Amino acid sequence: MTRQAVWAVVTGMYDAYTRGDRAGIDRLLHPEATIFDSAAPDLITSRAQLDKVRDARPTDGPAETGLHAYDEVVDVWGDTALARYLLRVDYATGEPEIVRTTTVLRRFDGEWLIVHVHENSL
Repeated sequence: MTRQAVWAVVTGMYDAYTRGDRAGIDRLLHPEATIFDSAAPDLITSRAQLDKVRDARPTDGPAETGLHAYDEVVDVWGDTALARYLLRVDYATGEPEIVRTTTVLRRFDGEWLIVHVHENSL
């Protein structure tokens, strides 16, 4: 059950992204979460930095048509969880992008929140 709860948070983040629901993503991120985004070279260490990366995403390239997280391996140790998985980013034209991803979560007051994401495009 716990692994499923962790995976639901991870997939919930991508569902919110697909809907364009920035607030929905942010509800799943710890306020001090860090992120290595596949589209940014530096470690993101604040919400302001994350918003800057979000706002700089190109809008004139091929449109994303979907995200699919799969081949997950999830481990849980008490209030810490580690999810490793592949993320397929589909586009209206061209080949999909495959992103190797690791996400670390912590349980705060019974709720799993993402504390770190590391993305690496293959």
